[in-house]
Amino acid sequence: MKRQQVLADFGEFALRSNDLDKILLEACRLVAHALTTKRAKILEIQQQGEILFVRAGVGWEPDIVGRLRMPVEEHSSETFAIAAGRPVISQDINKENRFKIPPFMHEAGVVALVNAPIFLPGGRTYGLLQVDDTEPRDFGDDEIQFLRTYATILGPVIDRLLIARTLRSTEEQYRHTVDSALDYAIFLSDPQDRITHWLAGAQAVFGWTAEEAVGQPTAFIFTPEDREMNQPQREIEAASETGFAPNIRWHIRKDGRRVFIDGSTRALREPDGTLLGFLKIGQDVTERRAAEERLMESEERFRQFGEASSDLIWIRNAETLQFEYLSPAFAPIYGQSREALLDGDTIERWLDLIEPEDREHVFSMIKRVREGERITFAFRIVRPSDGEIRWIENSDFPLYDAAGRVQRVAGISKDVTDVRRNAARLEVLVAELQHRSRNLLGIIAAVAAKTLGREGAAADFQARLKALSRAQGLLSQFGSDTVELGALVRAELAAHVDAQPLKVVISGPKVHLTSGQVQNFALALHELTTNAVKYGALLNSAGKLAVSWQVNRNDKGRFLALAWIESGVDVQPETMNRRGYGRQMIERALSYALQAKTEYVLGPDGVRCLIELPIS
Repeated sequence: MKRQQVLADFGEFALRSNDLDKILLEACRLVAHALTTKRAKILEIQQQGEILFVRAGVGWEPDIVGRLRMPVEEHSSETFAIAAGRPVISQDINKENRFKIPPFMHEAGVVALVNAPIFLPGGRTYGLLQVDDTEPRDFGDDEIQFLRTYATILGPVIDRLLIARTLRSTEEQYRHTVDSALDYAIFLSDPQDRITHWLAGAQAVFGWTAEEAVGQPTAFIFTPEDREMNQPQREIEAASETGFAPNIRWHIRKDGRRVFIDGSTRALREPDGTLLGFLKIGQDVTERRAAEERLMESEERFRQFGEASSDLIWIRNAETLQFEYLSPAFAPIYGQSREALLDGDTIERWLDLIEPEDREHVFSMIKRVREGERITFAFRIVRPSDGEIRWIENSDFPLYDAAGRVQRVAGISKDVTDVRRNAARLEVLVAELQHRSRNLLGIIAAVAAKTLGREGAAADFQARLKALSRAQGLLSQFGSDTVELGALVRAELAAHVDAQPLKVVISGPKVHLTSGQVQNFALALHELTTNAVKYGALLNSAGKLAVSWQVNRNDKGRFLALAWIESGVDVQPETMNRRGYGRQMIERALSYALQAKTEYVLGPDGVRCLIELPIS
């Protein structure tokens, strides 16, 4: 009667409680009371059958219950009881030679014990119900049958609570997951598609609270035009028939703004097929859609630009150097279709079109761009269409990824054959013009010599014509409409002095004068040089000449400042105030023709001439 009362009390307690630890503790207390012992415990199998954990117990020290874990020994009464599937008794562990007894049992004064295995539904082993006594004891058959009954009842109770705990944990995880998924609108509707559950993500995406949304038809978040076309009804009909319907379209927020949702509607059914309602999940991808549209628009603009450009636009993979993009201008420039080039190894096919002598140079340029340089270079190709050699100018530059590595190599190519030909023709024409100008000046000098003689003013006239001829020669030599100032100074001095003496110092940066400036400046230098040869620093070895210049800047722009300084010259007093043609040329002609500022000082030691000339 006592044991039956224990079973009844345990059953009532198990029905009232959902706390597994409390139920196991009560189970130990009741079984110890029923068998008139002071100790009982429940051992739980853990770590795939490797460990026995003292999960609950009465009559044991706190450092045992809930703390002690011991390995499952091969020769233990616990292992034998689990394998046999029935209770195993040790009447006196001090005389026990069948099993290995854990040391803590001896230390706790246990003498007799019985192990009853606990099985969960389906035959899964949970652990053991172990009743201990401090005196030798032969547990009777009626006591063993009671323990078997007790363990059999205990198994389903433990299983129910383990399942309930798992469900609670799963529900809790699900709730946390759903509440945290604020980027996703998740809500439920009934078979008539009226909202029954409106979760936190739905509020975050659409703006309505659960109180405002529950009970509303889901159509209230659709756009007016979709409602007009009965889209909400079509969606649930499709979900009802197939179980799923996509929901990828614009929707309306509470504040009136539109959001683009990438989502779906799923039908929820009972096992017998009865429709319970619908689960709707959607993600707000408005920003992503806008970014994709901007990217598509940008790509379309680039495509239109590439197709409209007469220059070739191309992009290569930096690692393989294979073409990733090639604009239509390739065909008219290279004389071959894009399809023919892109069919196979594009770098090899492209190099085959290049003049063999230029291939190594071209490939080295591309490698430099791959290393991060921006380079402009020219090379020759042989067009397959007509066999003509054409000059191509490439402006290549690297394209970087987010990490700053060169991901692609891009460039713009143009056919500069005609430009080069025109430049060459223009160079020939300029040289011919300069040659004819020098010839004309020579003819004028010859006519002047025959008409006026070769002395006095006629000689000076011829010398000045030769200075102009030298300037024309320099223009022809430089191949453009500019002449470098240093070359002009040295040419004028070289025309009067066989070799540059040590007493002449020339210094200054590279400065180019235009053709309009060269004529007048050459005459000014000629006058300074001839005066220095006749009267000044170049007359004898005592004098010294220093010609220097620099580029300065004022509020009107850049200007050239040239200093012609002669020293060590014995200037006669009667020549101090003489103003010859050369001086007038410098002080008046340069000022008038070139907006120059000049200062010409004839002192007792020599000439000091300063010229400031605006330059571009």
